[in-house]
Amino acid sequence: MRRSPKETDDAARVTHRRALLMGGAMTAMFAVLGARMRYLSVEQADQFKLLAEENRISIRLIPPARGLIQDRNGKLIAGNEQNYRVVITREDAGDVDAVLAKLAHVIPLTADDLDRTSKEMKRTSPFAPVTVADRLTWEDMSKVALNAPSLPGVSPEVGLSRRYPRDTDFAHVVGYVGPVSERDLEALETPDPLLTIPKFQIGKIGVERWLEDYLRGTAGTRRIEVNAVGRVMRELERKEGDPGADIRLTIDADVQNFVQARLGEESAAAVVMDVNNGDIIAIASSPSFDPNLFVRGISHTDYNGLVEDDHRPLANKTVQGVYPPGSTFKMVTALAALKAGVINVDTTVRCPGHLEVGGRRFHCWKRAGHGAVNLEKSLEQSCDVYFYDIAQKVGIDKIAEMGRELGLGVRHDIPMSAIAEGIMPNKQWKAEQHKQDWRIGDTINASIGQGYVLTSPLQLAVMTARLATGRAVVPRLVRAIDGRETEVPPAAELDIGEAALRKIRSGMFAVINSERGTAKSSRIVDEALVWAGKTGTSQVRNITAAERARGVISNDQLPWNRRDHALFVGFAPYTNPRYAVSVVVEHGGGGSTAAAPIARDAILRALSDGLPPLSAYPASQRNRIESMLSKLPLRDASGQAPEASKA
Repeated sequence: MRRSPKETDDAARVTHRRALLMGGAMTAMFAVLGARMRYLSVEQADQFKLLAEENRISIRLIPPARGLIQDRNGKLIAGNEQNYRVVITREDAGDVDAVLAKLAHVIPLTADDLDRTSKEMKRTSPFAPVTVADRLTWEDMSKVALNAPSLPGVSPEVGLSRRYPRDTDFAHVVGYVGPVSERDLEALETPDPLLTIPKFQIGKIGVERWLEDYLRGTAGTRRIEVNAVGRVMRELERKEGDPGADIRLTIDADVQNFVQARLGEESAAAVVMDVNNGDIIAIASSPSFDPNLFVRGISHTDYNGLVEDDHRPLANKTVQGVYPPGSTFKMVTALAALKAGVINVDTTVRCPGHLEVGGRRFHCWKRAGHGAVNLEKSLEQSCDVYFYDIAQKVGIDKIAEMGRELGLGVRHDIPMSAIAEGIMPNKQWKAEQHKQDWRIGDTINASIGQGYVLTSPLQLAVMTARLATGRAVVPRLVRAIDGRETEVPPAAELDIGEAALRKIRSGMFAVINSERGTAKSSRIVDEALVWAGKTGTSQVRNITAAERARGVISNDQLPWNRRDHALFVGFAPYTNPRYAVSVVVEHGGGGSTAAAPIARDAILRALSDGLPPLSAYPASQRNRIESMLSKLPLRDASGQAPEASKA
């Protein structure tokens, strides 16, 4: 049926309306899409560009060169050396075990190396390189490079590793570095990102640890392009970091080497200190160890050997070891009594060989006694009874106060590990530590450096420097950081009368330079270098009344670990002091025979440009001294040990 004209017009109008509606909807849709495209491509372009860059670019840290450690004259103590190593990346290697097996045929790898590498790879990201072996020779590095096509994921690298060219001389002072441990990270509130680098090394003990923040430096960065799975494609940019600051110590490396060699195989410690500014010229603990062993990863055999040695080579006896100071403490007791006014410089005490106090007999080292002695003679001959007597008059609290003023019982702040405070006891200390009252017998024992009194060799050197100058000299180990000198504030005057100090020094002079002095065999005959000092012998066992009646067993008849400790303190030159020295020889016997000769040699070396001059020794001793000095294992001018120079 044919439509009428009217029906045809109506249908056309409907179709046109629908077309308009659809066109409008499509136009609106395209407008929304266009606006969205404009928003994403224009307004959000920077954000999406950043996201794309983050997916494509990886930023990795570059370890900085660790700062150098030098002696006071710029001689290298701790430095860095090129370290050839081989690393493996698990993601690139595929069959890791097979690749490691091939690598073991190219370079020498132990079963421990392979086992350690496998364990470390399981703990780290598949894209992080893991060190398989380091400290390789150039020949081994070349072998790895030549075999690279058959060793997927394996690559040779060159880095820096710590090296201690003077090894045993500075082991206890400088310490050593080692890989960052979980314990190291837990001790820090905000760890440096550098510490997350596999096998990154930080200071573990000594100067390396306590000046870590200066020595470490700041990381560099490199921007690398990675593909979709994280594999490195190329390096886009590299920015080196800042190396760590160089540290210059106050120690003279040549004097340190001499003192360390002079201590020999003794279990001993020695400190040489500048009395004017507190600079530590030498601070040696014996026996020592090679810190390079710890950097490379010490073996169980080597470590057990150090731990099981009864001479304790790992212990830093100069600051960590504390000992009864014996008669080297008598100057403290005398000054306390002088300052309190209970005696004067001429006060005399009669010594019959013992003193009865409260029904107990306290013996002098000289069984027959010293007779009537004043202050100077009591120091010269080391009479115990004199100090027993005056200690009762002055009391322990004033003695302890004087000890602290002279640097005893004080933790001196230098960058070394395990610095001991020692014990400078008084009545309050015993009540707090032992819940007991102080007794007169405690005072008598303390008066001659026995009983509860404990001091370190560093503290004894500080005491001696203060006695020599009358000023509160403070020890200093760091001379400069990054080329800037560390400040040395002027030392305050001690609250001790100069007349009293002069009398103490006079007594110390007599110890060495009078015919009845306990250390007369260690005198210096060069008038410009004449010195003063004090011997000390501290007991490590009780002597019973029965043994004393029979006769005290001599040290050479006792087992080594039951012999007395030997001590000596001194300063030189006497008229214009420059250096103070303290020496402790564990179980060495008498201070005059074991410690004083070492102290004399050490202070003469500090005063000389080279070996101690033979002219400074008594003529009767020169042949023996010359022979002894010629046998010392000293380093040559370049710092090489005798074995190395011969090789």
